[in-house]
Amino acid sequence: MIRKLAVVLALAGTLAAPAVRALDDTMTPIAIPAQPNAITLNTGPLPDAKAAESWHSQYGSVFARNVTVATLTPFLPEAAKATGAAVIVAPGGGFRTLSMNNEGWDVAAALAKQGVAAFVLKYRLVQTPADLEGFNREMAKLFSAGPRVASTPPKEEPSVTYAPQIADARAAFALVRARAKEWHVDPDRVGMIGFSAGAMLTMATTLYGQDAKPAFIANIYGPLTSMTPPADAPPLFVALAADDPFFGNGGYGLIDSWRAAKRPVEFHLFEQGGHGFGMYPKTTTSTGWFDAYSRWLAMHGYLARKN
Repeated sequence: MIRKLAVVLALAGTLAAPAVRALDDTMTPIAIPAQPNAITLNTGPLPDAKAAESWHSQYGSVFARNVTVATLTPFLPEAAKATGAAVIVAPGGGFRTLSMNNEGWDVAAALAKQGVAAFVLKYRLVQTPADLEGFNREMAKLFSAGPRVASTPPKEEPSVTYAPQIADARAAFALVRARAKEWHVDPDRVGMIGFSAGAMLTMATTLYGQDAKPAFIANIYGPLTSMTPPADAPPLFVALAADDPFFGNGGYGLIDSWRAAKRPVEFHLFEQGGHGFGMYPKTTTSTGWFDAYSRWLAMHGYLARKN
C-alpha cells in the first residue's frame, strides 16, 4: 500500500498550482540544468536502473525524474550571517519525481538568507518510463485508485520500502557533518525538512536513519499517521492544509504521538492551500508556512549563533 501511496503523491504537483499558474500546467521536457555545486553522494547508482535521469518544466518550476545517482547541493549563507544551523531539504513527488524549485532550491535559498546552511537532497527515485507520454500514462493508470489510498495505513516496512532514499539521507547528513568546519556548520545542529514524499522520507530518516539523527525536523503536507517516536525524538514542525486532497482528512495521529511522548511539536493547519503549495505564492494563508517555520526555528535558537 505504501507503493500505491507513493504513486498518488507522484501526481501531487499537478494538483498544487493551477490556481496560480493555470496556463502553465503542461509538462515540457527540458535539458538537465547545470548543477555546478551538486556533490555526488557515496550511495552509488540505483540497482537495475534502465531509464536515465530526465527533467521537465511545469508551473514555471522544474522537476527531475528517474534520478539514479543521489546528489547534495549546498546553499550556504554569508559567513557573517551563518548561525551554525543547517537543514537537509527533501523535495517531494511521490518518489517518482522531485519538485526541485518549489520544494528544493527555493526553500534552501530562503533558509540561507536567514543564516541557515541548507542542502537540497536529490535522492534516488523509483523508475518510470523515459518519455513523458509514457510517464503520464503510467501515473494516470495508477492514480485511478484515487486519493482514498492516502488514508490507508501502509502494510510494508518503510525501512525496506525506502531503503535507497534513507541511505541517501544518511549520506547527506554524514557529508554535512564531515565538512562542518568548512561550511561553518555545527554538526549537532543539523535538521531536515521534507515535502509530501520528502516529508515521508524525513520521518523515515528520523525513525530508521540510524546515525543520521536530525536535530529538528519538519513535515510539510506529508501523511500524519501515528507512529512511535524515538525516546529522543527531535522537535517537530508540521504544516498541512485542511483541503489537502490526500492528507487533509486522515487525522492527526503524528501530532498526538509526539505529544504523548512529551516531545516538542508545532502544528499549523491552514484552512486552504491544497497539496504541494511549497514556495508558490498563493492567495491562501498556507503561503505563510515558511514565516511560521522561520519563527519556530528562531524560538528553538537556530537563527542565532550558538555561544
